[in-house]
Amino acid sequence: MNTHFLRWLVLLPAVCCLFACGSHAATDKGDAAAGKDTSTAAGVKDAAGAADATDSAGAGTPVTVTTVSNSALNDSIELNAVSAFLQKSYVKANANGYIQSADVYPGKYVETGQVLFTLKTKEAQSIGNTIRQLDSTLQFSGVNTIRAGQHGYITQLDHQSGDYVQDGEQLAVISDRNSFVFMLNLPYELRPALTGKKNVSLILPDGTRLAGSIGEIMPSVDSASQTQNIVIRVNTSAAIPENLIAKARILRTARPSAQSLPKSALLTDETESNFWVMKLIDSTTAVKVPVKKGIETSDRVEVLSPVFQPQDKILVTGNYGLPDTAKVKVGDNN
Repeated sequence: MNTHFLRWLVLLPAVCCLFACGSHAATDKGDAAAGKDTSTAAGVKDAAGAADATDSAGAGTPVTVTTVSNSALNDSIELNAVSAFLQKSYVKANANGYIQSADVYPGKYVETGQVLFTLKTKEAQSIGNTIRQLDSTLQFSGVNTIRAGQHGYITQLDHQSGDYVQDGEQLAVISDRNSFVFMLNLPYELRPALTGKKNVSLILPDGTRLAGSIGEIMPSVDSASQTQNIVIRVNTSAAIPENLIAKARILRTARPSAQSLPKSALLTDETESNFWVMKLIDSTTAVKVPVKKGIETSDRVEVLSPVFQPQDKILVTGNYGLPDTAKVKVGDNN
């Protein structure tokens, strides 16, 4: 028994050493595996970050571009012009009496000397044929005729058949056709725009265009609107009503060949005192180019300086808010 006990005492340290070595080996193996997983995750993350950085560096603001155009460019202003008759004839009664007939109506065109009204005096209406019965040689009818003093349109009718009127009372108004004009309401500060101008284009509400010539300038201005009336004469046979509002287009500046860009290509600051465009210097970079603006139309603006080359590409959309040097991605203009 002593022999067995001594044998176990000798083997016990060896068994403990074996267990200790196995535990350290397992721990080292786990740590190695964990270190490998961590390194792999870090590598994947670094690769993804590098890919994102590459994509970010290659991306740009989507834009479209255009080129300069050299063509005729005109600057004009549009103002209201109202049709009117400068001269009017007032048809009046020539005696006290009753209107027997009235061959007129508003809008009718009458010639000079045409009979408009027949008027029976009050005395003839009261006496009737009594005088003729007393003396047949007397040709007293008491009927007066009232004729047109000039040719034109009946624009106002005040009395009809059967009305009693007094001597000198207004019966109708004739607007002289030859005095038909358009009255342009010109703001006084725009008078220099008419200096040296003789012709003006008129556009009626139905789209009809008329050529007009600038006539007299009225010697007064409206106290409220500070506009001055300018007479514009037109040569047309069409019947144009009075008080029709037309658009008068006055040419201020004409450029036979001007360097221009679409309005959307021009950028400015809050005070609209500085202007610039964004110009491509390569396929992905746009830079800020200060420009001097000239005349404008409804969709284009003249660029006085600098002079661009026909192949220069100017940003027309996507240009708002870009810095001086910006990365862009040019898309299809369509």
